[in-house]
Amino acid sequence: MSAVAQHGDGDQEAIVIGAGPAGLACAACLKEAGVAAAILEKADAVGAVWRRHYDCLHLHTDRGHSGLPGLAMPKTYPRFPARTQVVEYLEHYAETFGLRPCFGVNVEHAYRKDDAWCVETSGGTLTAPNVIVATGFADWPSRPHWPGEDRFDGDIRHSTAYRNPTPYAGKRVLVVGLGNSGGEIALDLAEAGVSVAVAVRGPVNIVPRDLLGFPIINVAILLRPLPPRVADALSALIVYLSVGSLRRLGLRRGEAGPLASIADSGRVPLLDFGTVAKIRDGTIAVRPDIRALDEGVVEFVDGRREAYDAILAATGFRPDLRALLPRAEGALRRSGMPRVSGGPTSEPGLYFCGFHISPTGQLRDIAFEARRIAEHISKRVWAAP
Repeated sequence: MSAVAQHGDGDQEAIVIGAGPAGLACAACLKEAGVAAAILEKADAVGAVWRRHYDCLHLHTDRGHSGLPGLAMPKTYPRFPARTQVVEYLEHYAETFGLRPCFGVNVEHAYRKDDAWCVETSGGTLTAPNVIVATGFADWPSRPHWPGEDRFDGDIRHSTAYRNPTPYAGKRVLVVGLGNSGGEIALDLAEAGVSVAVAVRGPVNIVPRDLLGFPIINVAILLRPLPPRVADALSALIVYLSVGSLRRLGLRRGEAGPLASIADSGRVPLLDFGTVAKIRDGTIAVRPDIRALDEGVVEFVDGRREAYDAILAATGFRPDLRALLPRAEGALRRSGMPRVSGGPTSEPGLYFCGFHISPTGQLRDIAFEARRIAEHISKRVWAAP
């Protein structure tokens, strides 16, 4: 009997795809509601994405706002838990709620047939009335391409391949992008003595991770009931006093503020806890967008040419679920992103969790989404004839 068959015997009312924070939260909430669910995970352990993130990563939100439903993060953790502590927490979460994902199973397609969802996997096909896609963003890294990159004799890779500064000792590194990954990786390299610059392609928003000793997420939660542009206007002075002038750093501030930028385009501001200081003192150099590459040389749009040994593209992710859900066009945008995360979609029994870009913390929002999804599914289950 295959592993899939053992974990999905046909009695499940839901299939959860992914055993990261979103998948585990949904499975735990379903179990609490008395709904049987199978959990499918292509990796060999829970929290696979967190396991392969760069070593220095810490949560951007404090532990008090980052616990999943039913289990707070341990008070012994620091205010901003490290990557390894998040992994430890996810392992403990699965154990606490008795969640038993089916590991090593790659989900190929999911489609609705009659009143059930058929989920085709590398180990066979499962069916259930409900499917929750909780795969996250990390399987779709977005890397730009530049003219002449085939002639560049240095190393070019997406930031997902970065672990720590060791391979870059004694090298000149260009980090492309000043989001949270770009800012943290540049800081990690700089603190290790690596020569590093960041290429910033457009306007940015930067906010402090802490404000007067308190996590900035508290301000975002307080202002969330307000329209994003109103909230940005109210917090603009606080942000300016904390971060200072971006123009003096060679950066352009976005026309839309941090909260409006998230609402309009899903672009998250850099939560700063040291990168700005390194830019200000010149340890991290700022460069404009790349025009072209040549043999070991980067040409920027301002005409400057500089030699680099490696380029790390911290250019984010573009999830595209069209291949996974070939018959669920109504639930997806043209880009392949879900239209709705955390609630019912236009396809009966199809749900997405963890795809909403939130100014108040991804894990915090996942907890809310998981509860709403489980409540909706439980009503469907108990209302079924």
